[in-house]
Amino acid sequence: MFKGTKLYSIFSNKCPKCQTGSFFKTNNPYNLKKFDKLNEECAYCEESFTREPGFYIGSMYVSYALSVALMVVFFVGFVLILGLEMEYVLIGLVVAYVLLIPVMFRLARLIWINIFVKYDPEKRKMAEEKKLRIE
Repeated sequence: MFKGTKLYSIFSNKCPKCQTGSFFKTNNPYNLKKFDKLNEECAYCEESFTREPGFYIGSMYVSYALSVALMVVFFVGFVLILGLEMEYVLIGLVVAYVLLIPVMFRLARLIWINIFVKYDPEKRKMAEEKKLRIE
């Protein structure tokens, strides 16, 4: 994935403005003590990740859409195309979804903030210069 695209920011846990700083405190979604903890702001461009109270409520709709799409695609694929037993497929999908909850949570929040924050190449240059000074 290329820097400068929203997909880069979403799938690499990066700031949507400069794509240098991390959005969540940890990159591991299965660190269950910290999987939902996001940084207050970008360490490099100082973009605020805590917009206003209730900002991330909209990410629930994104999470719902992702979940439904995932379930429908796999259900159609396994039951209608491959002809597997519906009951076993449903049980497998529920188990798989429970295991994917931390990933879907983080993905939905990253998608939601990327809808509202535009990538800024100037901020990226400043952020990378700051990163070099820090390191």
